[in-house]
Amino acid sequence: MAELRWHPFIKDWVMIASHRQDRPQMPKDWCPFCPGSGNVPDYEVMKYDNDFPALSANPPVPDPVGNDFFITALAYGRCEVILYSPKHTATLPELTVDHITKLVDLWTERFAALSADEKIKYVFIFENRGEVVGVTMPHPHGQIYGYPFIPKKILLELDAFREHSRNNGECLMCRFLKEEIKFGKRVIFENDDFITVLPFFVEYPYGVYIVSKAHKQNLTQMDAGEKRNLAKAIRETAGMLDALFDMPFPYMMCMHQNPVNTAESYEDYHFHIEFFPPMRSREKQKFNASSETGAWAHCNTTSPEEKAEELKEAHKRFTGKSK
Repeated sequence: MAELRWHPFIKDWVMIASHRQDRPQMPKDWCPFCPGSGNVPDYEVMKYDNDFPALSANPPVPDPVGNDFFITALAYGRCEVILYSPKHTATLPELTVDHITKLVDLWTERFAALSADEKIKYVFIFENRGEVVGVTMPHPHGQIYGYPFIPKKILLELDAFREHSRNNGECLMCRFLKEEIKFGKRVIFENDDFITVLPFFVEYPYGVYIVSKAHKQNLTQMDAGEKRNLAKAIRETAGMLDALFDMPFPYMMCMHQNPVNTAESYEDYHFHIEFFPPMRSREKQKFNASSETGAWAHCNTTSPEEKAEELKEAHKRFTGKSK
């Protein structure tokens, strides 16, 4: 079964993809993403069509369980896997800036390619890292979903950006950066084009954002220098998280860009990457319990200013080691 079902209480689509339950746990002695497996050619970075997609270009007809109240739709879209490296145990912090720049170029290429499909309304680039967030494939990779709708969280952000721009004549994210830079304590590090910050309102203890200093909406608007600096910022952010507790730190990395193929241009939106690291210490996980899950009322039980200091020290350790 693969279809979309409308959730009338929150006015959002839910992807029903029961076939994804059959995803295998990979054997330890074989990986389909390693060159030599017979499944992929030699590569540096590579796009691979997901073998168990929640959305597809030729989706099946929805099951006959809907009606004029329970609304279903075709699960149209794209689900791609982005292979970061041919090395099975490589992590982003272990890759060179040149290599990660090639990854950023591939992300840009796929954003443009998926945007060319008029049925796709939002292109979401992300990475799930670590078993604690459900990863069954240890080979370094991320994913891209091309949705036929704009997801609810993105809609909420778009509305906030539009309202702030209309009421204040400025970009909401640009104002956010201005205020964080002025306060200073939550800014972790920066380069010429990007800044990594632990936001004033952060929901997770170590939930940093990487934000473009320039007001741009997506990867295709960035020049070669900006893409290289984005690669540097991503590498250092992931390395900083690993250095926190001297372990591969699990996280969800989510790239937020403007919607595509819509009547609006969303020029008031601003490119950024959000990290959701589910650990609050080396041994303890932060769970989204009833308040967070049932009411979207988040509670961060740590001080962002204190955690920012931990992250700054971890960044120093990582950059000191990697020189």
